[in-house]
Amino acid sequence: MGGLRLCFILCYALIATLCVVNPSKAEPLASKPPFPWNKMRLPEIVHPLHYDLFIHPNLTYLNFSGTVQIQIDVQEETRFIILHSKDLHIIKATFQSSGHQRRHLRVLDFPAFEQIAVVSDDFAISSGLHVISVEFTANLSESLHGFYKGTYKTKDGETRVMASTQFEATHARQAFPCFDEPAFKANFTIRVRREPRHIALSNMPKLKTVEQPGGLLDDYFDTSVRMSTYLVAFIVCDFLSIRKTTQHGVEISVYAVPDKIDQAEYALETAVKLLDFYDDYFNIPYPLPKQDLAAIPEFQSGAMENWGLTTYRESGLLFDPEKSSPSDKLGITKVIAHELAHQWFGNLVTMQWWNDLWLNEGFAKFMEFMSVDITHPELQVNDYFLSKCFRAMEVDALSSSHPISTPVENPAEIREMFDDVSYQKGACVLNMLRDFLTPEAFKMGIIRYLRRHSYQNTVNAHLWESLSSVCHSDETGQGRMKLDGFCGGGKSRSEASKWFMQDELDVKAIMDTWTLQEGFPVITVEVKGREVRLDQQRYLKGGDPDKTSSFLWQVPLTYITSHTSTVQRFLLKTRKDVLYLPEEVEWIKFNVDMRGYYIVHYESGGWDALSRLLRHNHTALSSNDRASLINNIFQLVSIGKVPLDKALDLTLYLSQEEEAMPVTQGFSELVPLYKLMEKRDMEQLENDMKGHILKLFLRLIDRQEWSDAGAVSQRILRNYLLLFACIRRHPPAVAKAQQLFQQWAESNGTMRLPSDVSLVVYTEGARSEAGWDFLLEKYLLSISPSEKSSIKAALSYSPLTHKLQWLLEKSLEGEVLKTQDLPSLLITVSKNPKGYKLAWGFLRAHWYKLVSKFDLGSSAISRLAVGVTDQYSTPEMLEEVRQFFGSLPTEAGGELRSIQRALETIEENVRWMDRNLPLLKAWLDRGHGV
Repeated sequence: MGGLRLCFILCYALIATLCVVNPSKAEPLASKPPFPWNKMRLPEIVHPLHYDLFIHPNLTYLNFSGTVQIQIDVQEETRFIILHSKDLHIIKATFQSSGHQRRHLRVLDFPAFEQIAVVSDDFAISSGLHVISVEFTANLSESLHGFYKGTYKTKDGETRVMASTQFEATHARQAFPCFDEPAFKANFTIRVRREPRHIALSNMPKLKTVEQPGGLLDDYFDTSVRMSTYLVAFIVCDFLSIRKTTQHGVEISVYAVPDKIDQAEYALETAVKLLDFYDDYFNIPYPLPKQDLAAIPEFQSGAMENWGLTTYRESGLLFDPEKSSPSDKLGITKVIAHELAHQWFGNLVTMQWWNDLWLNEGFAKFMEFMSVDITHPELQVNDYFLSKCFRAMEVDALSSSHPISTPVENPAEIREMFDDVSYQKGACVLNMLRDFLTPEAFKMGIIRYLRRHSYQNTVNAHLWESLSSVCHSDETGQGRMKLDGFCGGGKSRSEASKWFMQDELDVKAIMDTWTLQEGFPVITVEVKGREVRLDQQRYLKGGDPDKTSSFLWQVPLTYITSHTSTVQRFLLKTRKDVLYLPEEVEWIKFNVDMRGYYIVHYESGGWDALSRLLRHNHTALSSNDRASLINNIFQLVSIGKVPLDKALDLTLYLSQEEEAMPVTQGFSELVPLYKLMEKRDMEQLENDMKGHILKLFLRLIDRQEWSDAGAVSQRILRNYLLLFACIRRHPPAVAKAQQLFQQWAESNGTMRLPSDVSLVVYTEGARSEAGWDFLLEKYLLSISPSEKSSIKAALSYSPLTHKLQWLLEKSLEGEVLKTQDLPSLLITVSKNPKGYKLAWGFLRAHWYKLVSKFDLGSSAISRLAVGVTDQYSTPEMLEEVRQFFGSLPTEAGGELRSIQRALETIEENVRWMDRNLPLLKAWLDRGHGV
């Protein structure tokens, strides 16, 4: 904790001791006692057992009132109980023991730690079971967390109001006083008061509705299972629903605003199929009688796994068969799979504290891909898993990264854990572990983990213990599981056992190296005859030796060679090692299908051999192997291990490539090179690079149909290629897009465009004033989240700077465009060569508003800090960004990890350009043909 921050908290604490709510009488300020607790974490001596919560939102006056009665288990005698509370006005608090009358408690408020103390002045609270009751009022939150106000417009233009919750990670305390830490699990019985024109939803099924004087209705919900406060949810709205029952007897319902309920069918079918899959896969029944999925019109994150009432952005749940693209369908399927996986990983078994958030999010991200691959094979989801690992590595390659499991204390630090390291890296190391243990052993290990710790909280070690003991326990009732020899002894062990040779398997020792230290290794491979020399060191941009020398991983290596496509395995436990091949080979490829979370450098002609292979017979390697080679060689350029021209030479084979992953990875490495130049006024070199990329992929671009034909990955790739072709002004593509836009506009938007190319057509139309205005009109009238998303993206790609400014201003206001979309919109504008200065100016001018709206440390704020600035590459812009972020106080984000990442990224861009621009120019000048 920095000095400025500590000073701020101490000053705030001093002020807070004067802020006392006393229901009995007013007292002079001088007599107020100090707050009796000085830690951010709650005391361990009091545990909640059951909450009886009554909530009454008023959607006319945009406030709410409530009462919570909490049955507590006091383990040591005390005179105070500490609860979390934020922005709540406490009316009164009382205490009751079994058989005794209620007594009043005094309430002290400590806003700096978002805590209140309920204090007994004239009696001691003994150990045992008691009930505390707190009455409170508050305004519905104007941000998108806590218990917040949402609005939407009907087809007729009427604005309607609703109220919804978003409590993860630390916002339940904004809706009711509670023990708002994940380890304080309890049961919840909830009652919601509403008007007859609304419905109320919560985690559990509704038991009854009772009419109150004045015509209001109270909905009583069944008591929940034991769960953490961040999973509590309630919604008051006028939604409609459709429903269906799973094979296991769970009622699934999808809720949406009335005008959009006909777009809920795909989500319903998908949720039924996925919940049945998880029920069978985990062999642990889903414990609730129902699972609701609600499409919320205003929602900050992608979705939220509240137990029994998962909530989503409309674009993450609603599918329009006429207007949604295959990319939309893939995204909706994945997000539902993610949230339903959480019903086991996160809800049933919850991390002890937020430092191990990855036990929730890494698992849900991993299961999202695994479950969709099995239940929806036509979506070809595994084509996109690699990109998650590459994305995590971008973050993990910087000094500002953090271990998967990282100490965190305050709410801003907790929110910063919801990042690519917890989600994407977590999923990637789990995928590596599954490959390491075999899928069968991994599955049995995680089932054992879930069974052992149901309704409890866990730390990393509990998972490793369950995975290590797969072969040593009969507790699952399945004896010594049939795992293709994994659990057998001696020489009969399977190929997978070569991971650990004759050693006893120690999953914890291996995985601690991946979860308790940041970063990842680069494995340097040198082949000398039959001898393969291995060396590992941390991959770190910036190259500070002090930050790499002490890092060591246990790396599950896999490899194939020119002589065998059978995957060979070797566990590298030391910094250097040697393995021996049965015969000499022409080439060797490590990290097969990139199932491991590491990159590989091939010395002594190794890269040359792989480049030759790609040019002459690229299908000898899988598409994932080809994509990983493209990724790895450019990462090695960044740290000076491979010259840029060698990496560019390797990509020349892409003129023959047709598979989605290598093509998109080629774009991902080559496009940023000219995007950096766009911010440097280097028009000639920039155009040369753009021309080279177009030429490289021209054969594939010209083969694309302007239709919805083909497999999902081909269709997603079609959108990518044609959009690039139009942005680069390739005449045939531009002409076709203009023709389709004109026809669509002449039909007043009624002509059906192929969903695969609608974004391309809209983007071409948005280049003109008239086209842009027509698109905006259709955006405002559309009730299809997919269509709105495509039009909004096209509007932000426009070269019309004044239109971009208007978009940003209206998104901040939140009336014409939803404020929830502002982060992604601002980042997109920052990538627009006509909008990057505008985006940076907007971010600086409105930073404090953005922090207030989206919350300090949230993924939205983190994405903005990095996303708006990550294509700057000049010392002048580095200094400008450093000065702005450096001027921020702690409470406005001055110490956010994402700001350090933003600065490191620009520093790396400056270094890269200084080192590689001459090489790039010389390579392009040599006129490399494709």
